[in-house]
Amino acid sequence: MTTRTAGPVRVRGNDYRILEPLLDGFTPRLTVSVVVPAYGGQDKLDLVLAGLAGQTYPAELTEVIVVDNGSTPPLRLPEVRPGRTRLIVCAEPGRAVARNAGLAEATGDVIHWLDSDVVLTPGAIEAHMRWHHAAPYLVVTGYIRFTEVELPSELPDDLEKHFEPAEPHAWIVDLVERTDGLTDNPQRPFSLHVGGATSVSARLVEAAGPMDDDLILGQDTEMGYRLGQAGAVFVPEPRARAYHLGPTMRMRDKAPIDRVSHAFVADRIPSYRWLRGHPGRQWKVPYVTAVVDGTAGYDAVRATVDALLAGTVPDLSVLVVGPWDTLERDRRAPLKDPDLELVLVHGHYLHEGRVRLAATESVDPAVPFVLRLPAGWVPGEDSVARLLDLARDEGLGLVDVLLAESPEGVVTARLERVSAFARARIVAGPDDDLDDLDDVVDAVSGVSWVEGESYGFGTEATPPLGRRGAYRARTEAQAEAARLAKEAERLRAQVAKWREEAGRWRKSAVELRREVGTLRRQLAAANRVQQSLRTVVSTTMRRALRKRLRN
Repeated sequence: MTTRTAGPVRVRGNDYRILEPLLDGFTPRLTVSVVVPAYGGQDKLDLVLAGLAGQTYPAELTEVIVVDNGSTPPLRLPEVRPGRTRLIVCAEPGRAVARNAGLAEATGDVIHWLDSDVVLTPGAIEAHMRWHHAAPYLVVTGYIRFTEVELPSELPDDLEKHFEPAEPHAWIVDLVERTDGLTDNPQRPFSLHVGGATSVSARLVEAAGPMDDDLILGQDTEMGYRLGQAGAVFVPEPRARAYHLGPTMRMRDKAPIDRVSHAFVADRIPSYRWLRGHPGRQWKVPYVTAVVDGTAGYDAVRATVDALLAGTVPDLSVLVVGPWDTLERDRRAPLKDPDLELVLVHGHYLHEGRVRLAATESVDPAVPFVLRLPAGWVPGEDSVARLLDLARDEGLGLVDVLLAESPEGVVTARLERVSAFARARIVAGPDDDLDDLDDVVDAVSGVSWVEGESYGFGTEATPPLGRRGAYRARTEAQAEAARLAKEAERLRAQVAKWREEAGRWRKSAVELRREVGTLRRQLAAANRVQQSLRTVVSTTMRRALRKRLRN
């Protein structure tokens, strides 16, 4: 019997509860690099380094890299600091640039981002590192509280007593609570990656790349998104506590900061669907990239590509793979050119903005989904949208689409979630076939089969709408939506009118019931009087009759 050699623990989705960070008998072995970018604020930096000097995680496994980002006067290292602390200078302004400078110097198994105004409680780094010993693909964020108490001259013995009262990081607390600790299939768990006090597996950082220094704001979130694409699991750790000395810039100016941040991150984070409402825009990172074999013949390739471009998912790009760099047109006898089919495909899509011609398959790892579709197979108008809805709603890593079945085999299309395949490559064991990760993807995210016909796939193309046609269709759809919205408003007004009238009828009915009750009581009283009169009259008549009989 062959025993399968296991790899790292396979967390499904973001449900990290399968992991068990050791609380007793913990033997640290991983190294950690704490990167602290700083611009001025020597008094705060002194407290931050004093807090790092008092950590319970072994000092010999910890290095601290302080990056002076052009401070005037230059920053200095205080006497109270961790033993393995270095100060480097990065004169180019920008927090992302400073962090990348520190990252380039880091040697640890784990990178711990720390702002120069965040003081860690003594067990914070250890709480982070217990998780990193449980799995090599985690992003762990501690719980920060914001304090505005007067800064002490030296770090107090009891941080939590001195810095209270303090306000919790309400946004993170709310995110964690409404997603059951980020385990309930959250749509954007990468939002947990905040630079104030977050630790990341160095392997993930290497796969995702450094911070994007072209961004003005939102660098933490954008990098968190790329870490998720690289296979990360995001873990909130309440035992890793810290104090932020004063409010953040975002807390002071949330609305203008969001305005600036959203203007840039919309191009880079496809998951922010509400920032991509314009139907005609193209983005740096599309939501889905379709891969088509460009060597399958001009008619087949055109049918597939044009149908993809005419679908209801505008946030889509198409990668057509073929030997485009080897083409040499025969201008004397073009109809006899042996590469005529390739020449036609190349010429037809060379200047189409949403189509890229490449010699090899090279998809941007930041793209959330990849659709692999055989040339000649034509998706319906809503086919791609429905597949994406299925993958999102059920958190699937792969949707296999059965297009055709014959004795020669089956023809399929595949919608792959890039982050699920990245996770699968990390957790795959030595016995797993790295060329066929579907079983591992099923373990970490889930796999589903659907029939192509039921999702609108076929082999006969409908005439493409073209951009003008698509625009006209969208305009007509918007007009119809406006008409329906107006009709719905009219119906709501009518219903409100009916409800108001029904309220008046109910009020009248109540009043009538009261009147009927009064009349019933009056009638009952009259009946009692009548009965009494009858009794009196009957008695009087009987007495008169007896008296007459006696006489």
